[in-house]
Amino acid sequence: MSTENVKIVELNAENWYDCCELEVSLEQKEYMEPNAISIAQSKFEQTLKPYAIYFEEKIVGFLMYNSVQEELDGYWIYRIMVDKEYQGKGIGKTATKLMISEMAKLPHAQKIVVGYHPENLGAHNLYSSLGFIDNGDRFGKEIAVIKNINE
Repeated sequence: MSTENVKIVELNAENWYDCCELEVSLEQKEYMEPNAISIAQSKFEQTLKPYAIYFEEKIVGFLMYNSVQEELDGYWIYRIMVDKEYQGKGIGKTATKLMISEMAKLPHAQKIVVGYHPENLGAHNLYSSLGFIDNGDRFGKEIAVIKNINE
């Protein structure tokens, strides 16, 4: 499978509903809000940037990040998910790299931060493979890992 067929597109009138219909696997459900909740949140928090993930022109995932800096002086990834039918193919990793490239263009972007539940091994493996480091930062039940962009 070729991951060069993966692209991210800002959420719009044509693709938002398809994102609402995507589902993660049963084991992942407890770690993640439904996409519809995230999309609604982005309408009230204007700094959140939601995107659809496409693979071969089909919507297979959803991601969202904040375009203003927050805790740990970083830009935060809020969501990344790939539909259960398309997991394990490298799509999430490629989409996350594309998202990091977009986030790197934000003003004074030096750090990208993401929080996840310690038992979410899929998230842990994804972020460590992309160079996110655990410096021991914790927010409630979540681990926060950091990627320095200029390294």
